[in-house]
Amino acid sequence: MGRTIFLAGHAALPQGMAAKGLYDHLAIVAEVDKKYGVVVNVQCTLVTALANEIVQNTIRGYCLKDGIEELIKDMSNIYRGAARNAIIAALKDLDREYTRHFIKKD
Repeated sequence: MGRTIFLAGHAALPQGMAAKGLYDHLAIVAEVDKKYGVVVNVQCTLVTALANEIVQNTIRGYCLKDGIEELIKDMSNIYRGAARNAIIAALKDLDREYTRHFIKKD
């Protein structure tokens, strides 16, 4: 068994964005350490390299076991582009996937 798992979060992109011409949805894909819940690698489908780098640098190293609220707060403060709400929605979707696979329900 591998030490990491691949998860993806998706969200609709707003009209008028450059990425909307290529994709209908934004995807954030993450490689997550199964034991600790830490994002070890991440990519997203934003068009520009700088936007991708900002998203990657904000998410990489984040522990999903801590919940997604602090990451959403950080992303809201850092990323002020048109895709901000889509990024946040994709992060929430990613968190739902993580929770579905790793958080034990009582």
